[in-house]
Amino acid sequence: MRLLFSCLFLVSFFNAFSQEDVKAEVKPIVKIDSLYREDQFYFSVTYNMFTDIPQQFKQNKFSLGLSGGFLRDMPVNKSRTVSIAAGLGLSYQNYYQNLTISKDGAGAVIYNVNSYGEFVSNRYRQYSVDLPIEFRWRNSTYESTKFWRIYAGVKLSYVFSNTSILDDGENTYRINNNDAINKFQYGPYLSTGYNTWNLYLYYGLSPLFKDGTTTLTGEKVTMKTLNAGLIFYIL
Repeated sequence: MRLLFSCLFLVSFFNAFSQEDVKAEVKPIVKIDSLYREDQFYFSVTYNMFTDIPQQFKQNKFSLGLSGGFLRDMPVNKSRTVSIAAGLGLSYQNYYQNLTISKDGAGAVIYNVNSYGEFVSNRYRQYSVDLPIEFRWRNSTYESTKFWRIYAGVKLSYVFSNTSILDDGENTYRINNNDAINKFQYGPYLSTGYNTWNLYLYYGLSPLFKDGTTTLTGEKVTMKTLNAGLIFYIL
């Protein structure tokens, strides 16, 4: 019996040893994509202002702007640190200011710059479809998604809806899709930063109102938009 148990023990020992010897560690093969693209969803939050403003014009409260969309990346050099990108997005722009839009008894639209004591609230908002086209520089690599960037471009926008709301304490004037608003707007922009957090600045070259259609006491209104804030990129 001792001899039988000894043989069984030796057989089990050699069998376990041979199994451990056969099982070699297999490391997964990591495939490196050296032809990566920085295709990205973007989202921006801005404070909205105006340039080329008429006399007595002022803003109050926080005029908020929101935009989002997708950008297709097209690298132009071998290291893929320089590229061109084009995309499509949507924007919402809201402005609190004292340029009031109302109507007279005949239904004609009237523009004025009033002091804040002359009305309860006044705001203008617009919605647009955006086409951003930008030139990109970044120090990215295929091993890391965290990098410094400088993106400069031009944004073309089509305003498909606009609304102004004036409450003067006695009447509320709500004007939808004012024909005097420029439907096609455009301007350069710049975004720069590291990783997710980036500063953003847009300067409108086209006036908010169509040339010559809007006047204040004989003076043409040539206001242009200026948006400053943050833009976030999500891979």
